[in-house]
Amino acid sequence: MGISVDKNKCTGCGLCALTCPFYAISMVNGKAEIDLEKCTLCNACVEACRKFQAIQIIRETTKTPDIEKYKGVWVFGEQRNGNVQPVVYELLGKARELADKLQVDVSCVLLGSNVKDKAQEIIRRGADVVFVTDNPKLEHFLDESYARILTNLIRKHRPEILLVPATVTGRSVISRVAVQLRVGLTADCTELDIDLKERLFLQTRPAFGGNIMATILSKYHRPQLATVRHKVFPERAADPSRTGKIIEMDFDKSFFISRTRVLNVVEEMASTVNISEANVIVAGGRALGSAENFRILRELADVLGGTIGATRAVVDSGWVPYAHQVGQTGKTVCPNIYFACGISGQIQHLVGMQSSKIIVAVNKDPSAPIFQVANYGIVGDLFEVVPLLTKKFREVLKRA
Repeated sequence: MGISVDKNKCTGCGLCALTCPFYAISMVNGKAEIDLEKCTLCNACVEACRKFQAIQIIRETTKTPDIEKYKGVWVFGEQRNGNVQPVVYELLGKARELADKLQVDVSCVLLGSNVKDKAQEIIRRGADVVFVTDNPKLEHFLDESYARILTNLIRKHRPEILLVPATVTGRSVISRVAVQLRVGLTADCTELDIDLKERLFLQTRPAFGGNIMATILSKYHRPQLATVRHKVFPERAADPSRTGKIIEMDFDKSFFISRTRVLNVVEEMASTVNISEANVIVAGGRALGSAENFRILRELADVLGGTIGATRAVVDSGWVPYAHQVGQTGKTVCPNIYFACGISGQIQHLVGMQSSKIIVAVNKDPSAPIFQVANYGIVGDLFEVVPLLTKKFREVLKRA
């Protein structure tokens, strides 16, 4: 990648310098000069010079060598304290679906200490192969060591797709892997599929602040990397009859060198609501009007044994803690029942709850987008509808 100025075509008009948002262009002897340390290749100067075409961005298209030799779908098997995280089983289900379309195997990489016995469960959940590195030096997550091992395995075995949980751990390790492999990474995907004709991985995620859904392709590089949040896909059930291969991998001490080390681990003492695991969520939007009005949602949630959720606008207003936020910048949830009360249904919120098994929407506006994804819609004032629902559910459950 680079940028150049054709001095023969440059007229010295100065439009490029005026347009550059980073002050990277100056006029020297009547010609444009670009400071490459300031230039970000934003393309603004190229557009300004379209009439004379004196400025060009040079783009070099590289391709992963032997790209056709990359086969297989991999999942990063994130674990904490030796326990495989539920999101891994969700990704294994989607990986199995993608691999069946491509007619390849599903593999899972499991790194940690005292994790070897978890490999068989991963196979029962859909993996054909599990690469295990069980080492005391991997007891605590260190992104440098984990990324170094994962990168080595990828270079050796050449998977075409790698799915990683969009958690703090997953995001930390996969960004390092992407840099080391010099490939792209699509974050927070909400849908994954395969273009069988081109054998390309279709990675769909919200873009431009969630205003559109973009499908990302990686035509020239392998592997194709994507992160996915917890609860975006359903968890794959265990099949006791499944068999697979467990490959134990050993690495020399250079792989465990890290510039950071864990001094101490302090368990969080305060209880934190994990709405991602809730079976019933009663969520409210700005239409509630105040923090006090969330009382009516809490009453319904209590009757149903659930918890409350909220939109970003509600959390930003300080009405509800961030732990209850659902959406693109909050949690992704998949409860059995999701009540959307006074929520219009913007895409930023929908990507966090549209996988819910049953969605019940309550809104005064019959044209609200939330009704397009709802299983049941109630057009009415939430301050009248929600108390009636609470009363009816309380009566029914009392008789049960």
